[in-house]
Amino acid sequence: MAAEERPDIPAALPASTLRRVCDPAAFDFATTDELAAIDGFIGQDRALDAIRFGARIKQPGFNLFALGPEGSGRLTAIRAILEKQASTEPCGEDWVYVNNFDHPHKPRAIRLAKGLAITFRDAMVELIDDLRITVPGQFETDDYRSRRRVIDEEFEGSQQGAFEALREKVAAENIAILRTPMGFALAPLKGGKVIKPEEFEALPEDERSRIQARLEALNGELEEVIHQLPRIEKERRNRIRELNAGIAEIAIGSSIAVTAERFRDIAAIQDFLNAAKHNLIKNVALFLAEGTDNPESPFPAITRPTMDDPRFAAFMVNVFAAAEDDGAPAAEAPCAPIVHEKNPTLGNLIGRVEHLAQMGALVTNFLLIKPGALHRANGGYLVLDARRVLTEPFAWDALKRTLKSGSITITSPGAEVSPVRTISLEPEPIPADIKVVLFGEPMLYYLLVQLDPEFSELFKVQADFDTEIKHSDDSVRLYARLIASIAKSKEVRPIDRTGVARLIEEAIRAADDSERISLRIGHVADLIHEADFWAASNGRDTVNADDVEQAVAERRRRRDRIRERGQEAIERGTVLIDTDGEQIGQVNGLSVLDLGNTRFGRPTRITARVRMGTGKIVDIEREVDLGGPLHSKGVFILSSYLATRFALNRPMSLWASIAFEQSYGGVDGDSASSTELYALLSALAEVPLRQDLAITGSVNQLGQVQAIGGVNEKIEGFYDLCRARGLTGRQGVLIPVSNVKHLMLRADVAEAAADGRFHIYPVTTIDEGIALLTGRPAGARQPDGSYPDGSINALVDQRLRAFAERRRAFGADHDGDGREPREGV
Repeated sequence: MAAEERPDIPAALPASTLRRVCDPAAFDFATTDELAAIDGFIGQDRALDAIRFGARIKQPGFNLFALGPEGSGRLTAIRAILEKQASTEPCGEDWVYVNNFDHPHKPRAIRLAKGLAITFRDAMVELIDDLRITVPGQFETDDYRSRRRVIDEEFEGSQQGAFEALREKVAAENIAILRTPMGFALAPLKGGKVIKPEEFEALPEDERSRIQARLEALNGELEEVIHQLPRIEKERRNRIRELNAGIAEIAIGSSIAVTAERFRDIAAIQDFLNAAKHNLIKNVALFLAEGTDNPESPFPAITRPTMDDPRFAAFMVNVFAAAEDDGAPAAEAPCAPIVHEKNPTLGNLIGRVEHLAQMGALVTNFLLIKPGALHRANGGYLVLDARRVLTEPFAWDALKRTLKSGSITITSPGAEVSPVRTISLEPEPIPADIKVVLFGEPMLYYLLVQLDPEFSELFKVQADFDTEIKHSDDSVRLYARLIASIAKSKEVRPIDRTGVARLIEEAIRAADDSERISLRIGHVADLIHEADFWAASNGRDTVNADDVEQAVAERRRRRDRIRERGQEAIERGTVLIDTDGEQIGQVNGLSVLDLGNTRFGRPTRITARVRMGTGKIVDIEREVDLGGPLHSKGVFILSSYLATRFALNRPMSLWASIAFEQSYGGVDGDSASSTELYALLSALAEVPLRQDLAITGSVNQLGQVQAIGGVNEKIEGFYDLCRARGLTGRQGVLIPVSNVKHLMLRADVAEAAADGRFHIYPVTTIDEGIALLTGRPAGARQPDGSYPDGSINALVDQRLRAFAERRRAFGADHDGDGREPREGV
């Protein structure tokens, strides 16, 4: 009886089960132009309902996290639903920052209705522009000049009167008042002329003493007069200031009253205008530093625009956040903002205070306060990539702080880390009314739930995007419409029915399951773009199956360098892999290398060696820290399988070693545990294993072969090597029977199987697999606990029994306690 016909050996799978083919004849359209674009997303009802719920509920903490892999359409779905919801909600409000005249380092925030921010800013510019012209004009009138002249003459007369009285008094005593570079001084006169020092020294002693005494007495009076001058000047300035304030009150007060009337219902603007009025009157000299275009004016002409003139910066308005005005009244304009911040740094998120370099120093003012995404999205929705937020310093904490406090506070990164605080602007926080939508990978979501206790309180709505949809006739038709929608939105060539069928096959392949279709829309869209390119290169007006196939092949070729180099090393004999013949304790395992944008299978030689021992199975990969925990778990499971099957009534007297030959990187996963067990059974039974077969599958303690991942890539990896060396018709791969539903092999592999040149064997148990690999029956345990003579299990049992007997005898001859002697003894 041929091996393939024995009941204990599984038959090879028929080619029809190796690849699900999408029949173009099942479609009733010629090209995608005939299909209606799909309204929404297929297979994502749960996630879409969650987004709608999260967008509509207004309670605190019900922010949204959309979790799904890249390319699942999560961002597109978020935008579509938020835009629809935002269209029913009013626009956000305007916010401005103005100067705080009492505390300049704490600018005030003012909330305004839509469109009023720019109106208010322009009104203040217009006000200052008017004052720059009218105020200097008020100080050029005859009335002002005459009143100013009266004050000047009054105080000038007071100064001169005091000096004249003293001058007459000292002149009567032949003493003069002199003005020197050091101030005023007294000097004696003789004949109307100042006595020179040498002449003064030549005078008689009594006369010198008399003059000196009189000079000292008059000098006190002179100092008294001089000390009165600053007081008189101060009084003059105060009188002039009062005069200027009175004049300014008329010009400034009337202009501000006009501006205030425009915003009479807004208390915050009224308060600001009152403070600005008092400050302008107090600093009316700002306007007197320039004048009008009158050539006869004593003041220079205005040459600098108000917005650019630093003297008037304190009276300007910083339009911080303004809703776009579409001409409709605020109450009638449904347009809640939706902001997608792609670079969520701390400054881009919560705003920042910028600085200017002046004279070697950094200066700032409230006009340099810039809004962040939270301000622009206030009253609407903010969409953020969770990974980007988490990788930006301080951004995640700032976002949580805003959501918890309900206000947006602008802080600088320096203030977050520096132990030294410097005086800087502290803008008034702005109340936050924002729905935050994060999107990211599922693993990121679950890590945040586990590691950040605040996360679940702030993001209570989870929108979980599915990665695949169940394959059915209805889902295939929907997927065809989805492909049509993508083609139309991307403005590529129409895709005919053969092209659509081929794209659906690739979507099934991407799902790693022949009963599912991948919902990673980004992957399909990219493939459509590439197929469209090749259709254009081939001079076709529509995209067909050949174009899609070429796109798939070219994509594989672009990414295939590493796989080709690995296979080349096997073909040249650098890496030892047999694809024919038989060997004891040696088997071909299969692994998958995932390099991000490409994944491929690679055969690996696994060997096992056995001898008498104490029941220890050495995992060489683990011993040298190359084996991961899952791989070690698989080794422990196969150890348990051996012990419970063959050593129920006696000690496990085995020492075995298992190695992945020529493996120089880490090994993890349990998908090779059945392969390792086959090698061990072969080494124990001393029966060779077929080298034209490769194996994948994990094993449990009951000897059942379990499903693994990457089954398609593993099969194709061994097939490519066998094809390169020449297919013999006996080569193939053993896979778990539970992986049959995951098969979506390349067309050339399925064709080779159909022709009988390559085989895929579904295996349920270790017994089935060992029978296929050795050509001998595995053998079932008989009522007396033994196995049929000549079976693999019988040979293994006999070998282990022999080990146990030799160990017992060996122990009795050496130290009497059954222990294995130490090395070197």
